[in-house]
Amino acid sequence: MNKLYRKSEIWFSVLWIIFYVVGTSAADIISEKIGVQKSVSAVYLVVLSTVALIWLAKNRLFKEYGLCRPTQKASRFLYYIPLILLCTCNFWYGVRLNLSVHETVLYILSMICVGFLEELIFRGFLFKAMAKNGIKSAIIVSSVTFGVGHIVNLINGSGADLLSNICQVCYAITFGFMCVIIFYKGGSLLPCIIAHSTINSLSVFVNEANQTTQSQITVSAILFFGALVYA
Repeated sequence: MNKLYRKSEIWFSVLWIIFYVVGTSAADIISEKIGVQKSVSAVYLVVLSTVALIWLAKNRLFKEYGLCRPTQKASRFLYYIPLILLCTCNFWYGVRLNLSVHETVLYILSMICVGFLEELIFRGFLFKAMAKNGIKSAIIVSSVTFGVGHIVNLINGSGADLLSNICQVCYAITFGFMCVIIFYKGGSLLPCIIAHSTINSLSVFVNEANQTTQSQITVSAILFFGALVYA
């Protein structure tokens, strides 16, 4: 791992993206076949997160990849209030328990790891690697690849339909843009990891019965422009 990292940080990032996307998708499909949602996914994501943390600690790269306090005052980021408001989006449809208790716990554990890994890979590894050749292109690629990567939800057994997936891709791009700006300006990924993990985890409580085509589009538009304006 260190040899590839020293040779090419971009290909190091790409390898992590492949391990994450392919591995998580396969784990989700196996979990569905077993009949217990996120049973295999939670284990895989915890292992992958642990490997990442051990590698970062061993190479003393926590600060390099934003696992540290922000270098700027919270007031410069409007005390993260817009970010906190975006974290409530999954409650806008109402709240219900969609899975059994143990599946809910597995889901939340998985989503915490997803928030950590996606921020580390796309805003940490990929952005930092590309930023050495140009900040603007690094911001664009980090944001777009993160958003477009959500297309995989159409085939990984998540149950997302085409409309939901298109909406998710659109606001994921702006969410990615917002997070990379926060990291670039503040030097810390922690606010992004916390927000990302929170939004993902709370999605298990969405009252899907209240979701309509119009409401999905409306919520996606709010998330899209909210993240964009904040960034």
